Amino acid sequence: MDVHSQEKEMLILLEKLVNIDSGSSHKAGVDQVAQELIPLFEQLGFHVTTISQETVGDHLRIIHPTQRQASILIVAHMDTVFEPGTANERPFTIKGTRAYGPGVIDMKASLVSVIYALRYLKENGSDAYQHVELVLNSDEEIGSSTSRQLIEEAAKGKAYALVMEPARRDGSVVTERRGNGRFTIEVHGKAAHSGIEPEKGRSAIEELAHKIVKLHELNDHEHGISVNVGIIEGGNAVNTVSATAIGHIDVRVATEEQAEEMEHKIETMCASSDVSGTEIELTGDISRPPMVKNEKIARLFQVVKKVGAELGIELKDTKTGGGSDASFTAAMGIPTIDGLGPVGGNAHSEKEYLDIPSLTERTLLLAKVIEKLVEDRKTKRS
Repeated sequence: MDVHSQEKEMLILLEKLVNIDSGSSHKAGVDQVAQELIPLFEQLGFHVTTISQETVGDHLRIIHPTQRQASILIVAHMDTVFEPGTANERPFTIKGTRAYGPGVIDMKASLVSVIYALRYLKENGSDAYQHVELVLNSDEEIGSSTSRQLIEEAAKGKAYALVMEPARRDGSVVTERRGNGRFTIEVHGKAAHSGIEPEKGRSAIEELAHKIVKLHELNDHEHGISVNVGIIEGGNAVNTVSATAIGHIDVRVATEEQAEEMEHKIETMCASSDVSGTEIELTGDISRPPMVKNEKIARLFQVVKKVGAELGIELKDTKTGGGSDASFTAAMGIPTIDGLGPVGGNAHSEKEYLDIPSLTERTLLLAKVIEKLVEDRKTKRS
């Protein structure tokens, strides 16, 4: 099998997946994506276990029956950030050498790439595909709260983790990510008419404003700490002292130590009020640990880089502030490479695109990386 000759077939499958709305909150759509994928893995001889979920799409755990313990874990997600109806408004299209559509690069092209990489190995007589276990989850875009345990369970005992987020625009793979978390501050005050008896009120909005200023003072971009209050809610009338106010906070950190420090600082900040008579309720945490490029990850990248060079691909690695499930496996001490999907850009926007030539190129890269890692382990054991 020649991967490059499969491009047209791969694009047909990609079009089918992109034209299914599968936003994280749209369970029926994510499950429909799963139903398209399951037979394709079964045709390759894999056993697929569906892990049912109530509010988000079902997760898939996929393993070849010949392996008690596969050595490689591949992680990919089936959900997108787009609302139902988006695929109908702007369905899959091809313009020149780019394909467009909701989730085309993040990460439906990667789902296609995984299937054809495994198919390439099988049809070309390599048993390396049997040494792979896969987790396809349905809630990555909203923090992987229902799938983190599944990913970590599947990762136990694995020698390597390959995560299929898209490559960066310049083709770089990812070896380092900041950790991230979400917090919510809910402030309860006392309502009063702002013209007749304002002194009887206790403004929840005023209290939240104090906290927003203090939260943004925690920013230390030079050392990788970012704090952003991105959404605020509060009040019900302009002439009423607000009884409630809510702030939603995004936090990014570069190290585990920073994660602990930021959680402590935010908790301490919210333990007392600046506006007398208001009360604060804080929820949330740092849900994704940082992915730190250590010696194990550096060595794995060198393997990937060498395989790429053999295919005529000059690979670079990079770090990014965005979150990914790679953080979970990396935090467990498992050598992890992320960004192994095809190349594209503008993810999460109306201009999201896939560079079509990279679809087959990165599929072959993935197949050859799997083959190389399995061969190296066999050599070490012999």
